[in-house]
Amino acid sequence: MSTSSNQDPHPFELHSSRIAGDDRGRFDVEWSHRLLTTRDALDPSNPVLTGLLPEGDGPARLLAVVDRGLVEARPELPAQIEHWAESNPAAVRLVGDVVTVNGGEQSKQDFEVFEQTTRAINDGGICRKSFVLVVGGGAVLDAVGYAAASAHRGVRLIRMPSTTLGQADAGVGVKNGINAYGKKNFLGVFSPPWAVVNDTRLLTSLCDRHWRSGLSESVKVALLKDPAFFDLLCSTATQLRRRDLDVMEQVVHRTALLHMNHIVEGGDAFELEIARPLDFGHWSAHKLEQMSGFELAHGEAVAIGLSIDLAYGAMMGLVPEPVLRRTRRCLRDMGFTLSHAVLADHETLLEGLREFREHLGGRLTITLVREAGDPVDLHEIDLVVMRRAIEAIQQAGVNESSRAG
Repeated sequence: MSTSSNQDPHPFELHSSRIAGDDRGRFDVEWSHRLLTTRDALDPSNPVLTGLLPEGDGPARLLAVVDRGLVEARPELPAQIEHWAESNPAAVRLVGDVVTVNGGEQSKQDFEVFEQTTRAINDGGICRKSFVLVVGGGAVLDAVGYAAASAHRGVRLIRMPSTTLGQADAGVGVKNGINAYGKKNFLGVFSPPWAVVNDTRLLTSLCDRHWRSGLSESVKVALLKDPAFFDLLCSTATQLRRRDLDVMEQVVHRTALLHMNHIVEGGDAFELEIARPLDFGHWSAHKLEQMSGFELAHGEAVAIGLSIDLAYGAMMGLVPEPVLRRTRRCLRDMGFTLSHAVLADHETLLEGLREFREHLGGRLTITLVREAGDPVDLHEIDLVVMRRAIEAIQQAGVNESSRAG
């Protein structure tokens, strides 16, 4: 058999340079973002949790991970989870013992909680049709959520936030992550939970500080989206400080719903755009947390961050003075202290603007409000005026402390 010398033995290699295709495809993924509010979710007679588990394939395998701080406040909680599972054998089978992990911001400072969770997922044979139930504060939800989203490229996660911050804000979002390289939430993924279950009974074990912490996020989202809700917050601030659970339940539910609606209706669930309105007050809040060695809780830092941004807006003629004064009064009536010693380090705090722009990507975008319900995006910040705003908030805090003393 002869082979012609002019035959091309590698026709693809010869002609590949002529191909200039621009082949593209598109797909959409439909997702139901489930938000349920209840009391005593782990009562075997409460159908909320079991109603989230698929029917027809036998009991769902479930790994439970719980914030250690919550277990210290509620020592009966692991046994309640076990009793709930044992009482619903047709719906759920608990895998292994309830896992307890460190809580608070420290849970996001290294890979300990991430590794503890992924190890339990592996050892328990949790698959992509199984579930991880995480019960705890916002930081634990973030770290465990990052682990669940990474294992098998994503196992189903049910979040049960135990703090006002977690129920109103952190538990509802689609973000999971941990801190790294001195930056908040540097490592992480966007991964929606299977469901969020807000059990408001869990809030009753909070100390006063963490009881109010999430309320700054309520003020934030009300200023952005709901003037009537802002009015309600201002009028009930003292009741909230005095731990009225009925009022808190209404506030947490409304806050969570506004956050969820922004995610599902805003068209930018994975933050591909340059603006993130829900980060109003957060460029400085994230930096303040780091500067204080996380002595400042997130909600406390957000309260100060809102004050700084509104003070800046007032100095620039964007925000009416009455809006600034009313917001600060509302936050103070809720029990927030609107200053901290680290505010004296203006230059380090202003580094937060650069880090915020880097985290966003593209150009800087800072959201303010002209009035409640009337947000505006700024792409340039006058650093001289911003320093004055920080100084004004710092001095106001000194004056308020003197009057209180």
